[in-house]
Amino acid sequence: MLLLAVSASSLAADNFDATAEKIKTALKAEIRTEADTKRDRNRKALKTLEFFEFRDDMKILELIPGGGWYTKILAPVVREKGEYYATIGTGRIKKLTEESGFDKIKIVAKEASSLNESDFDMVLTFRNYHNFDEEGRRNMNKLAFEALKPGGVYAVVDHTARHMEPKNPANGRRVDPVLAIKEIQEAGFELVDYSDLHYRADDELRYEVGVKSVTGNTDRWTLKFRKPN
Repeated sequence: MLLLAVSASSLAADNFDATAEKIKTALKAEIRTEADTKRDRNRKALKTLEFFEFRDDMKILELIPGGGWYTKILAPVVREKGEYYATIGTGRIKKLTEESGFDKIKIVAKEASSLNESDFDMVLTFRNYHNFDEEGRRNMNKLAFEALKPGGVYAVVDHTARHMEPKNPANGRRVDPVLAIKEIQEAGFELVDYSDLHYRADDELRYEVGVKSVTGNTDRWTLKFRKPN
């Protein structure tokens, strides 16, 4: 039994090795700006994607790609063996599709009113959960659940708010992780694991995320959910 466990562990590591090399290559790509690379140390893309069990042969959907920080990493990695899709707030990454190596990006349902795509292996969203009110968050979770195949992973990262703290000007872009877990589970997901990769002990959770003392160094929760088989 021990031998089998070790073999399975080794296989899992081997499976990520090829993906890890592609991520490292993407992180060094010329298309990434100085502003992009300055965030590498804080965002820890390689370790974050390893935690989420991201692989280069997956069909993935990025919700709200924003300026494309993660798009520039994800899309090249899955270009040959997988598929990259983006939805909601995709205006800023449209130009990426004109760049070499990004021609296979698929932008679908810009406002997510009708996705018309399913069977995704993974849905990812980074620091976006706070952008919506309760109804919007529930709609986003519902979209993710319906888009994923059974067993698919919903990967979510956002800035941490104090538990049950009422909304105020300082925490508008922060989310209580307990609330996020509750809402995402209510959408049908199972909580698989959490990571402290983005835990920051010196973020007192008192200040707005753009304040100089915490910007780029906020405490963030990193949660992995799975759609039941």
